[in-house]
Amino acid sequence: MAIKALIFDFDGLILDTETGMFRSWEEIFVEYGITVSPVEWASLLGSSTDPAEAYEMIEKHIGEPVDRAAIRARRIERELELLKSEEVMSGVIDLITEAKERNLHLGVASSSDRKWVIGHLMRLGLHAHFESIRCADDVSNTKPSPDLYMAVLSDMGLQPHQAIAFEDSLHGVEAVKQAGIFCVAVPNDVTRHLPMPKADLTVNSLSEMELEEYIRMAEGEQAADDNRETID
Repeated sequence: MAIKALIFDFDGLILDTETGMFRSWEEIFVEYGITVSPVEWASLLGSSTDPAEAYEMIEKHIGEPVDRAAIRARRIERELELLKSEEVMSGVIDLITEAKERNLHLGVASSSDRKWVIGHLMRLGLHAHFESIRCADDVSNTKPSPDLYMAVLSDMGLQPHQAIAFEDSLHGVEAVKQAGIFCVAVPNDVTRHLPMPKADLTVNSLSEMELEEYIRMAEGEQAADDNRETID
C-alpha cells in the first residue's frame, strides 16, 4: 500500500534544540564538577526535554538533593538564549514542500510539551503545514512508547504501513518501530554518538535523499514484508 504520510520528531530533527540543551546542561555539570560523556548524554535523549537522570547524576555526585526547580529555570533560560540563532535543520523544508506537492499528510510526534513545540513551529513558520501535532501533554507515555505515533496515525485515519517517520534518538527510533512504522534515523551532532540498529534507514541529514527515494525504500520494505508473510 502506498505511503500517505510523513511524521516528524521535533527536537533535534526539525530544530536543533539538543545541542543547546546539552550545552546548557554541560555548563551546570561543570559547576558541580561532573563530566558526562557524549555517549552517556545521547542515551538519555528522546523521552523528555528535562531528563530526571541529569539531576540524579548531580545528586549522586554531591551526595544530597539539589533544588531541581531552580536548576531547571536557569538551564532553560540559557537554552533559549542559545536557540535564538538556530534555524530549521537541513532538508526539512524541502521534504515538507515535496510532501505537500504529493498531497501527503504531515504530522509531528514529540515528547516535548505542546507549548514548546507549537511556539517554535509558529516562530519558524511551519505550524500550518502539519495536520496532526501530538506532544507529551497528549499521551500517558512518551517515547520509547509508541503512543505518540499511534495518536498521530489515528488523527490521520491511517495505518502504520502507510507512513514514514523521521527520528534522531534511540528512544524515538524505538517508539517508531513499536508503532510498526518505517523509520528513518537522522542522528544529529549530539545523538550520532550512538548506533541506531533498529532504524530501517539511517542518513546524515534529511537533505541526503529526496522524498521519492524515502518512499521507494519504505514501500519496498513493505512489499518485502508482505512477501515474507505470504511465504510463511
